[in-house]
Amino acid sequence: MTRRALLALALAVGVVACAIAATADTFAVLQSAPSALPSADAPNAPGSIALPPILSTPPAQPQQLSRGRLEALWKGAGAAYGIPWQVLAAINEVESNFGRNMGPSSAGAIGWMQFMPSTWERWGVDANGDGVADPWTAEDAVYAAARYLAASGGHDDIARAVFSYNHAQWYVDEVLGLAKLFHDSGTTITFTLDRLQQRLQTASASVLVASHELIRAEAQERVLASLEDELSHRAAVAPLLSDQLSLQKLAVQTGVRREHASADIARLQAALESAQRELDAARAASAQAATAAPATATVLASASFGGGYVFPVGGGAGRVLVSHTHHDYPAADIVAPAGSPVYALADAVVERAWHFPSGLCGIGMTIQSADGQVWTYCHLAALGANVVSGRALSAGDPVGLVGSTGHATGPHLHLQLQPPAEWPQREAWFQSFAGSAFSWSDAPTPAEAAPHAVFSRAPGASDGVISFTR
Repeated sequence: MTRRALLALALAVGVVACAIAATADTFAVLQSAPSALPSADAPNAPGSIALPPILSTPPAQPQQLSRGRLEALWKGAGAAYGIPWQVLAAINEVESNFGRNMGPSSAGAIGWMQFMPSTWERWGVDANGDGVADPWTAEDAVYAAARYLAASGGHDDIARAVFSYNHAQWYVDEVLGLAKLFHDSGTTITFTLDRLQQRLQTASASVLVASHELIRAEAQERVLASLEDELSHRAAVAPLLSDQLSLQKLAVQTGVRREHASADIARLQAALESAQRELDAARAASAQAATAAPATATVLASASFGGGYVFPVGGGAGRVLVSHTHHDYPAADIVAPAGSPVYALADAVVERAWHFPSGLCGIGMTIQSADGQVWTYCHLAALGANVVSGRALSAGDPVGLVGSTGHATGPHLHLQLQPPAEWPQREAWFQSFAGSAFSWSDAPTPAEAAPHAVFSRAPGASDGVISFTR
């Protein structure tokens, strides 16, 4: 994004305050509506609407809508059911990223507006008149969302209606914050925000791919180097000249392959550095937008600040999950989509960093925060170039991307104190982010359990790598 575009964005969103708890009179509803739509006064009678043959199966070719058609759709559906179009646009953004991520979700939600199938059967709408009420079709889904919000009291209390859509206060705050932004700044900011988000996601994906390929090439080069050394040694001690010559030939051939692998590493390292520069540029543009309009922070996965700390994973309560007691030892697994940004949780100095997967921790780092606590991050997909031993980090500095390197069953950040005597998720600063930067994924914290060390400095290790002790 050019400097002029950034300035225009800052001016466009500078009037927007932090996300607020909006009320029914915050937004104006358009006063035109199409006819022949089902009422919001009562749900569909059983069997009264035709559904796709397999409701939870996405279409082979997902529907794509232009900016103009999307805007007309939100406004038309809002007018039909007396719901602010900005709220529909915000839900469309939060739920499916304007139709790009339609599920089914882990909970089974489907389509453009992420309805549960049972809810769709009661409130689904055939808005485009093709004879089928299809949640995978934008027209049907957006009109159904407007109908459901109206049935939930959206005419009088839009916040209560949004809460009925997803029973979480963070969700209400996020949707209404975005809706207020769209209300104040118009549709231009809606799609400017979308472009920023897509740029971030594309850049993050490029870093993920480049990092994965580089790690694979480095592993192959290490194997070839070890094999070359072994063949050379065997050739040197072989008693027969014929064996010596044969082993020397194999060693030379292996050396050629190692040299090719080294060339691949150099090429892939350059590709990773290029991808990282684009990610840094995308983050800078997004950070400026989030500063000018705090309501965009969650969508852009910006760092969440509070009380001198930063939550270490970006994405917000809708995408980031933490369990109180996932492990039987003091550690927090912060679950988030691969490529989600990872941040320094406080002002700190890097004690150790390993950019190549090592042991069960994978890619990670250990930092000492300004209050003297020592933290270990594990399982990252990639570490930033700024993460090197001795480097000072500021709270909120990007340090890498969520991944699943090492011993990990899925993408998450493993966060642990050193020594592991306390549960990170039981610290006051960590819990203060619940419901905004992340959501709890389990029941309330049980009784205190005796801690068991898992990550610790490997005895005799010279490279500072963290490994499991049990």
